[in-house]
Amino acid sequence: MNLIEQSEDFVSNLLKDKLSNLYSYHNFNHTLTVVNAVKELCKKEDVDGNEKEMLLVAAWFHDTGYTVGYENHEEESVKILTKFLKEKGQSDEFIAKVSSLILATIKEYVPKTHLEKIIKDADYAHLMGSQYETTCELLRLELKNAYNVSFSNAEWAKENLNFLLNKHRFYTDYALKKWQPLKEKNLILVQKKIDKQEKKAADKVEEENKKKDKIEKPDRGVDTLFRVTLGNHTRLSGIADSKANILLSVNAIIISIALSSIIPKLDSPKNAHLVIPTFIMLMSSVTTIIFAILSTRPKVTTGVFTREDIEAKKINLLFFGNFYKMPLEEYDWAMNEMMKDRDYLYSTMIKDLYYLGLVLQRKYNLLRIAYNLFMAGIIITVIAFVIAFKGVGA
Repeated sequence: MNLIEQSEDFVSNLLKDKLSNLYSYHNFNHTLTVVNAVKELCKKEDVDGNEKEMLLVAAWFHDTGYTVGYENHEEESVKILTKFLKEKGQSDEFIAKVSSLILATIKEYVPKTHLEKIIKDADYAHLMGSQYETTCELLRLELKNAYNVSFSNAEWAKENLNFLLNKHRFYTDYALKKWQPLKEKNLILVQKKIDKQEKKAADKVEEENKKKDKIEKPDRGVDTLFRVTLGNHTRLSGIADSKANILLSVNAIIISIALSSIIPKLDSPKNAHLVIPTFIMLMSSVTTIIFAILSTRPKVTTGVFTREDIEAKKINLLFFGNFYKMPLEEYDWAMNEMMKDRDYLYSTMIKDLYYLGLVLQRKYNLLRIAYNLFMAGIIITVIAFVIAFKGVGA
């Protein structure tokens, strides 16, 4: 027998005798799938001879470490492989190369060589198979039995979707061309399953709601109004902060480039024509940054209130700036007092929305000024540079 046949015989007997039945996925069937995938990729990627032999031996041994346990199973696989190949009289160089291929199957590892890409793609060949759903269920069963990790149907579907979308990719040209479309079909099937589960869950909730008392609370609509409006205010505030951050980043880059590349050259008389355009550009960027900072600068409040303020219903207890210096006992008392009085509660919520609106108005006004200054500054700077260069040319 050649080395590949000897490897197949050894691994088959090893997994049969020593692999726990708890491993319903990482077993001989998975190993055989990887071996067949390696053969297909070697044929399509024009890999033959010694390299093909190394890949097939690595494919046979890559999960033998599960006979020892899940933890660091790739390293354990390398130990089993090394002992086997030394008994077969293989060179240290050959053993090292095959070992590196096994280590390339570590989940987080990004393959670097062509051979590593082949075995990495082969290890995930099940993602494009017609039996993908069945294979996933075997893995789910293994996680439950071997590691005591359970997933509901919805959780497992979302876990698979996340893996297919964000955590896996093929590397070889053949896999990207032929296997990727098949993987995407399985991805669509998973998405349909999630949609079906979500619809079923929504129908169940709707059915349960129908069984409840159909008389809604009079305040439910008001509660919804406050919740939606508060959410809108919060999102708008986040958008404003993002816009300010963009201005700060862009203008900081402009200033950095000017300080490092242009200003050092202004000492030279031949660059005197660049002084005014550079000054305009810097002043524009600095002014824009000032207004962007002003739009995001928080306002500091006292953080205290008195019992008289609560009794007079003057304090908005929903805003942290009005109570952050108060003892917990005082704040707890004040909140309970507010919740006892429906009118005070709704009045506080109205005040909270109103003052959030004022903050938003200030933010967006300053942002508008900052963007206008930035736009005008860019235009004037470009014109100044054009005039300066024309003056030099004349």
